[in-house]
Order: sequence, then structure tokens, then C-alpha cells
Amino acid sequence: MNSLFRRRPSPAMIIALIALFVSLSGVSYGVATGYIDSREIKNNQVRSIDIRNNEIRTRDLRNNQVRGIDIRNSSVQGRDIALNTVTGNDVNEATLGKVPSAGSADTAGSAGSAGTAHSVGGVTLRRIAFAGEQAGPLVEILNLGGLTLRARCTGTENIEILATTSVPNSEISADFPLGTGDNLDFDPGELFQVIDSLANENGLIGYAASNGTVVTVTGVTRSDANDVRGTTADCGFFGVASAG
Repeated sequence: MNSLFRRRPSPAMIIALIALFVSLSGVSYGVATGYIDSREIKNNQVRSIDIRNNEIRTRDLRNNQVRGIDIRNSSVQGRDIALNTVTGNDVNEATLGKVPSAGSADTAGSAGSAGTAHSVGGVTLRRIAFAGEQAGPLVEILNLGGLTLRARCTGTENIEILATTSVPNSEISADFPLGTGDNLDFDPGELFQVIDSLANENGLIGYAASNGTVVTVTGVTRSDANDVRGTTADCGFFGVASAG
């Protein structure tokens, strides 16, 4: 009987065994049930090799936690970005080059806007819109490529257009029904009467300077007492000039 009592564990041993049982019970339970939660894992101990490939999903990531330093450089592709989501604010304009198909846009440098463009492909354009009253003064309506045109309304609503040049040995012609023909040696100081007409006419003015500049004017004359463009103007000339 005395030997049996001597084999009983001491109170200290009993407490130690209980503590051991409690410490092992969580792991034993996890192993037995196949479920281990974060309480059984030591902080900072799970490594990349412990995670099966292609197992981390969107639902496993906290919103707004993946940062630029977490993404490998040059690994995001167009297919990874939603359509129509990249805006101008996301692009560094200084890194953009010239669009290949826009190389010819360099020739439009003189155009402030599409509505006021004066040059296209090396050809300069001008709009002419003159309207005046009978016996009015000569008004400059064009100064382009060495050619200057002035116009006025003479008696009985006639319109007179006169041309001068700043380039010697130039040529000019007036292809109007009542035009004055050609001048094949048009020099500075000379005055060429393009037209002096009462009728409403369509026509063409051609000018070739000796320096190679060519000016073409297509236009229409208007004569109608006090009704040109709905105003008190008696005559007018309206057209487009090009030089290149």
C-alpha cells in the first residue's frame, strides 16, 4: 500500500501535465478536423513556397492594398486594363512622340484654328468679300504673293478692279466676259484694269510672278443699287484667292 501512494504524481506534475495537454489540444484539434486558423500559425512564418500556385484570389486581398511596388515592372499589359479607363491625366505627355500619320500637320503651323486656317499644304488662301457704294474710294481687297487688287463702285453701279504688282517681269490675265485680257510683262508701277463691268459675272484672275509665285483668284461681281448682300452697297466682288 505504501508503494502505491509513493507512485502517485505530485501536484506539480499534475499541473505540468494539464498545461501540456492544453497547449497541444489546439494543434491536435486542428489536425483532427483538418482546419488550422491563424491562432495556430506564428506571425511572419507563412512563406511563398507554402502557398499553392494560382490559389490567391481577389477575395483574399484587402481592397486598396496592392501597390505599385507589389507589381513587377513592365508586367501590366493592355488586356489587364479595363476599356476606356486610362485618361489624359494618367499619361505623361512629355513621353509621347509624334503620331506617324500627323507628320504633315507641320505644314499647318500658320493656322490658328481650323476655322481661320490661311495655309494648307504650302498653299496660302485668302477670302475676298468686298461691297461698296457708288462713287466710293478704291479699297484694297487683296495683297498676296506680289499681287495687289483694289476695287471700287463707279457710276451706275459698275465695279472696277485694278491690279498692281511688286515683282518685275510678272504676268497677269483676267478671264471675265468684260475683262481687259492679258499683260505679259507686268512690272511694278503699272496699273492693270482687271474688270470694269455693270453685269453680274463670274470669272478668274491669273497672276504669275517672275519669282515663281502663282496667284489665282476666282470670284463673282455683283451690281445692284442699294441691295448687294442686303445692304445699301451698290456693287461687290466675292471670291477666294490662292497663292503658292
